Amino acid sequence: MKLVIRTDSLQLLGRLSRLLTKKGVRSYLVGGFVRDSLLGRDTADIDIAVAGDVLGIAAGAADALGGRYITLDEENGVGRVVLNQDEGKLEIDFTMLKGDIEHDLAQRDFTIDAIALGLDGFTKTIDNPHDKTAEIEIGPGSLIDPFHGLDDLHSKVVRATSDTAFKDDPARLIRAVRLAAELEFSIDGGTEALIRRHSHLIVSIAGERVREELLRLLALPQVGQHLVYLDRLGILTAIIPELEVAKGVSQPPLHVWDVFDHSLKTVAAAEFLLREGDWEVDGDILATVPWSARLEKHFDQEVASNSTRRSLLKLAAFLHDIAKPPTKTVDGDGRARFLGHPQQGAEMAAAIMARLRFSTREIKLVGLMVKNHLRPTQMSHEGLPTPRAIYRYFRDTGEAGIDILFLSLADHLATRGNKLDMAQWQGHASIVEHVLTRHFEEENLTAPPKLIDGHDLIKSFNLSPGPAIGELLEAVREAQAAGEINTRQQALDYVKHIVNGGQGPRQEPS
Repeated sequence: MKLVIRTDSLQLLGRLSRLLTKKGVRSYLVGGFVRDSLLGRDTADIDIAVAGDVLGIAAGAADALGGRYITLDEENGVGRVVLNQDEGKLEIDFTMLKGDIEHDLAQRDFTIDAIALGLDGFTKTIDNPHDKTAEIEIGPGSLIDPFHGLDDLHSKVVRATSDTAFKDDPARLIRAVRLAAELEFSIDGGTEALIRRHSHLIVSIAGERVREELLRLLALPQVGQHLVYLDRLGILTAIIPELEVAKGVSQPPLHVWDVFDHSLKTVAAAEFLLREGDWEVDGDILATVPWSARLEKHFDQEVASNSTRRSLLKLAAFLHDIAKPPTKTVDGDGRARFLGHPQQGAEMAAAIMARLRFSTREIKLVGLMVKNHLRPTQMSHEGLPTPRAIYRYFRDTGEAGIDILFLSLADHLATRGNKLDMAQWQGHASIVEHVLTRHFEEENLTAPPKLIDGHDLIKSFNLSPGPAIGELLEAVREAQAAGEINTRQQALDYVKHIVNGGQGPRQEPS
């Protein structure tokens, strides 16, 4: 039997083994590190259970290793050591053994995480320090595996260690799905029944714990399928009860799915556009959709801890029609309408995300996406958007402008499904491509250099400070983005024209 371990981690474990053995500390490798090493998966997180003054031991290890110590839970004895390695940041979590190791493993969530290995055996010398990973041969008797987790690893099954696993910690309800998704495992039937029975308990845990599991799930490909599974287990609408009323809410004939299923399909469509999965319809749908290393880098940008633009686009896709049920009306000819749902949806999404303790920036970004998800198709009544319309779009959508373009495409796919009209789709994609091209190639279009400021207007036209100054400067920026003015004098002449009663050039649709 082999463990596959990063070379830097193995060197570190050797130092820790010698340090703790010298101090007479009983210590074990546990949890995800053992599981992933047995699976040959890369992991930068190490979990060690120790007998004794765990916080003192962790702090001492931080000093010896040149790392940073953090107390995670003083009451339950959990400390963390953070090390900056050549391969990146590495974290070691120390937990307190409250009995023997078998008792410790019995408190853990799933059998595949309830496997331990004595740290005292990690004294192997690295054969080639330039190798990124090393293989360690261990005998079957070296593993402490009271719940037969090794068998479940081989069978690719996530199984709870006990019938009380989810009552003991309801965060495990969503973690089971996330772990199965990450490992490409299935959840044991008995464990699945336990999840259904206890799904309502998810509301009892802190919002930030749900957020972290949800973000890790959103970071995975095929998350649309995993959200469907969460719903079948009763977890999804327990986390976001606002979604329950979306089930069965019909839409105009243009839509293939009701509001709830459309929301799930929009996530899958977003993944497809991000080159992470497949879509319902065969054909060269992506041929006209722009993609580049620059766009990939954009969506991989970190927004906050554990979230990227990629994962937040998927979340916005899921929440973009959250306000359709409360805004639905049916007019005299039987047509359903959802007037105001983007604005109200942005407010509802913000409330949901605040409840889950997302950061201010994450909430703002998703809110902008939800509020403006219809905007790209409104930039032009026919033909391609004008420079003025593109300027207004990025002015109003800010840092979410690119993300919204992709959300609008995902919404289009998830509206029409297998009834997709390729001509309409290509027209929509060409608008997105045009807007992105102008945005990337002509940065001055969305952020034109300043030609004049408020002091110039006050001095040149004897104006008083106030909102009118801002309105005039914005009019100048629009005209500048449209290519109508390029110099300071032209800007002043343009303002003079407005101040003297002129209306300026014809206003383009925004």
